[in-house]
Amino acid sequence: MSRKVYSDATAALEGVLFDGMSIMSGGFGLSGNPENSIAALARAPVKNLTVISNNCGADGFGLWTLLNNGQIAKMISSYVGENRLFEQLYLTGKLQLELNPQGTLAERIRAGGAGIAAFFTRTGVGTVVAEGKPVQEFDGELYVMERGLRADLAIVKAWKGDTAGNLVFRKTARNFNAVMATAAAVTIAEVEHLVQPGEIDADAIHTPGIYVDRIYQGVNYEKRIEKRTTRPRAEGVSA
Repeated sequence: MSRKVYSDATAALEGVLFDGMSIMSGGFGLSGNPENSIAALARAPVKNLTVISNNCGADGFGLWTLLNNGQIAKMISSYVGENRLFEQLYLTGKLQLELNPQGTLAERIRAGGAGIAAFFTRTGVGTVVAEGKPVQEFDGELYVMERGLRADLAIVKAWKGDTAGNLVFRKTARNFNAVMATAAAVTIAEVEHLVQPGEIDADAIHTPGIYVDRIYQGVNYEKRIEKRTTRPRAEGVSA
């Protein structure tokens, strides 16, 4: 068996965790969350974490569990909604927050993975987002400088992966997962289906295995719907 393959999340995280570390966690809302890795982190004796993620789970689920445990000291994210604990901890000064426009956050992570130390963007110019950051004019427009982001650890979730670490993401789960996999000192991937090399079409691979250090097959995915919305079925349409 490949040296990259581990039996479960607890085994995959062994030896890489330490207090004060930075962790990138894939997912958008509750879509594409590394559910098994997050649960294992919640059981681990690690604290003062800086977590880089689009959001911080939803009430009672996902990264919310780490917040509830008091393990997170700082969030670098773009969305606070649907998480009352996140809001409460920030407003009472118990949680540091570096809020980013969503596209800027994604690009900061992509830049970190590509070895780009900083880049300029028009997003946020003239707002609190630009406070304390260099602003420069290009072609008559002002741009604010943003730094690339890297982390000590990235935990990502894919639909399918092989034992060499090649990953395929499915639909909305191909959100922050793919860029985060490139931007950490150690990347741990959990997958719904773990297959042998050659079983994934090379043209279908989203993240090459060179970026993935450890991989395991996850279990018991809940794939919750964060905010269910429905509408009445049109008259005359059968179920």
